[in-house]
Amino acid sequence: MQMKTILRPLIAASVAFAAAGAAHASSAKVEEYKAIDWSFNGAFGSYDKESVQRGFQVYKTVCASCHAVEQLSFRNLGDKGGPFHLDKCPEGVPAGTDCSTPGSNPIVKAIAAEYQITDGPDDSGDMFQRPGLPSDKFPRPFANPQQARAANGGALPPNLALVIKARHDGPDYVYSLLTGYEEAPASVQLSPTQHYNPYFTGDMSQLLKPEYRNAEGHPLDGVEVPLGGVLAMASPLSDGVVDYADEHVPETVDQYAKDVVQFLTWASEPKMEERKSLGVVTMGYLLILTLILFFSYRAIWSKVEH
Repeated sequence: MQMKTILRPLIAASVAFAAAGAAHASSAKVEEYKAIDWSFNGAFGSYDKESVQRGFQVYKTVCASCHAVEQLSFRNLGDKGGPFHLDKCPEGVPAGTDCSTPGSNPIVKAIAAEYQITDGPDDSGDMFQRPGLPSDKFPRPFANPQQARAANGGALPPNLALVIKARHDGPDYVYSLLTGYEEAPASVQLSPTQHYNPYFTGDMSQLLKPEYRNAEGHPLDGVEVPLGGVLAMASPLSDGVVDYADEHVPETVDQYAKDVVQFLTWASEPKMEERKSLGVVTMGYLLILTLILFFSYRAIWSKVEH
């Protein structure tokens, strides 16, 4: 019994190590991600508020029909640090309204009201539809995973609220993926529902045409297996698919991808700016405290005779 107790953590560690090695090997089969100098990178980085607002528009127009952001409520859009937070009310809002609170934020209320939320039961025991409220969560595009798979050729669209955190180099990964769709290499054969992307992890050796494989199905000597993998999702972005209010912002795949990454990064960590500000204040406090203790130490021990 004691030996089994000792072996269990060793076996678990071995499995974890092997899994990590496999994940590393798998990640090595993709194209190197495109590196972007994001505004939120670094200890003093912050979100580009206008870009986050545009990214929400891209998500709502292009992504929301398949991908949920289940952890987000409408009110989060109006929280401090959120893309639609207001310090003061715009014109036309009744006097005395505190627009800094999400529940009274007219922009957040308008966005929420555009959605139909299933609620109930009512007095008759029936469920009903009503306009959304700031306190509601963003509704899921599908009622359950089975319905989502049936509508997407068997593929389950991931929840985007935490996709940035769930992927290594999340912002660069999502940007590279969205802008990285290509025609499949001539050496592979794809089905009509498969779409090639060199930044998506996969095993392209299984898709090589028969003339590039041996009798066992392995690639012939000298045959280069393409990087990346295939997705059930076709390229979701195209130039001009979303109309921006600001005519000076280009309506291109590149800009859409950058904006939606800003939004998804904010969605994965809405309190990032607050956390960084607290960190800076804490470091400043500790530095001052260290100096006070250092000079106090010198002042006290300088009076001690040797």
